[in-house]
Amino acid sequence: MIISVKVIPNSRENKWVEDDSGQLRIKIASKPVDGKANKELVLFLAEHFDVPKSSIRIIHGEKSNYKRIEIVGR
Repeated sequence: MIISVKVIPNSRENKWVEDDSGQLRIKIASKPVDGKANKELVLFLAEHFDVPKSSIRIIHGEKSNYKRIEIVGR
């Protein structure tokens, strides 16, 4: 499965949000420094989809707020 999301780092908590246009947003508590927000995003998605974190891969947007993420095993 491939999903497109907008990641909002440095938020109060990790959570899913869907805006009025249907864009999926994920709020992540970590700051976007040294890949910390990406690591936390992977952990958050792995827990949400109940897959190992090795099954989550950012395929586009490593340094952008807009990301395409592949989830293997779903």
